[in-house]
Amino acid sequence: MKQINLKNGIKVILNENKNTPRIAVTFYLCLENPENKAGINVILNRLFLQGTKKRTAEQIANETEENAIELYSEIKTDYLRFKGLCLNEDFDLMLEILEDIMLHSTLNDFDKEVIKLKGEIGAELDSPKSKANDTFYKTLYENHPYGHTSTKILEDIDDISKKDIEKAYEDILNTSLKVISISGDFDEKKVIELLEKHFGEMTNNDNFKSNIPLPKLESDKLAIVEKEDAKQAQILEGWIFPTYTEKEYATICVMNSILGSSGLSSRLFLELREKQGLAYTVRSMYEPKKKCASFTIYIGTEPKNIKTAIDGFKAEIEKIKTIPVEEQELQDAKNNVIGKRGFYFETNSLISSLTGMYEIQGLGFNYEEKFIETIKNVTSEDIKKCAETYFSRAKVLTILAPAENINAVKNEIL
Repeated sequence: MKQINLKNGIKVILNENKNTPRIAVTFYLCLENPENKAGINVILNRLFLQGTKKRTAEQIANETEENAIELYSEIKTDYLRFKGLCLNEDFDLMLEILEDIMLHSTLNDFDKEVIKLKGEIGAELDSPKSKANDTFYKTLYENHPYGHTSTKILEDIDDISKKDIEKAYEDILNTSLKVISISGDFDEKKVIELLEKHFGEMTNNDNFKSNIPLPKLESDKLAIVEKEDAKQAQILEGWIFPTYTEKEYATICVMNSILGSSGLSSRLFLELREKQGLAYTVRSMYEPKKKCASFTIYIGTEPKNIKTAIDGFKAEIEKIKTIPVEEQELQDAKNNVIGKRGFYFETNSLISSLTGMYEIQGLGFNYEEKFIETIKNVTSEDIKKCAETYFSRAKVLTILAPAENINAVKNEIL
């Protein structure tokens, strides 16, 4: 694995993986500026495959299908990502189509995509779980781009014009920090020639500095969603936590495994499902972004169990804050975290995606080995200290349930 730069300064990560028939490319554009209306970037991303100056949407679909090329894009608050996968002999063609989509999109069908997006969001929010998640993240990241959830998009979408989309498109192309990560069986010299050919004229922001602000949660918040026909209460409790680049990252990954991300062996599962029979699904989630991360505990339970479930959350948080984790449980959690990492490097597509992500996060493309070593060195005291620090900070509690069940416990749950 190595890194080189194109003449325009774009970083290229080369992951040579001999004797593999398909080559993968992931092109990251790290966003300097946040969107000023919720939904602009989502709509922009939906328009990339709707046609270019020389290809219609149908032609793009036919050409990629005929040549077994997979191409798609996705956008987050912090970055835009294009991913491609093709047979080794079709790498030049894939890059040519990718160049066309990235640099020459007409952004046609704006009105049609807006209508479709509204309908999809409406269908999504019919799900109680989706509605609870939406409310939770909108509250956790209130007045911040990370809080541009589906309901926030619906609030802003009628004020978004095609000019807004075109301006965002131009801004991303001109101001983003760009990283290309390639994994497969390739000739290095030929790959660089092709990248210079297709992307050598792109602008790279050598003075990149993210203007997305640091999220803050100053006090505890309770977010209630009354849904009279809900058969199951949806409960989420969460905090703002450190992210990839902070020293506690590995510790939090291990702590997450202990609490709720390791399935049948996690504390939340054993205590709230196995012992108390409160739910089929209970887990914790650690979700890092560029500026911060969220740490969330989730349960779906009968509405009559709301107070019992929240008390269960508190009990498990208090334990991990005050009682050192025993050595066997600690080692099992480390093994769980490290074991899952192996799946992240099973395919060229995954390799190109992850190494590129490491680079745009400022960790370095070869971060994986360092991360594994850091995981191995996490101590029980590290976990206790981390839990004491971050679980003592402001939190958001979100509950979706019938009003009768919420009102019965409202004064006791925060």
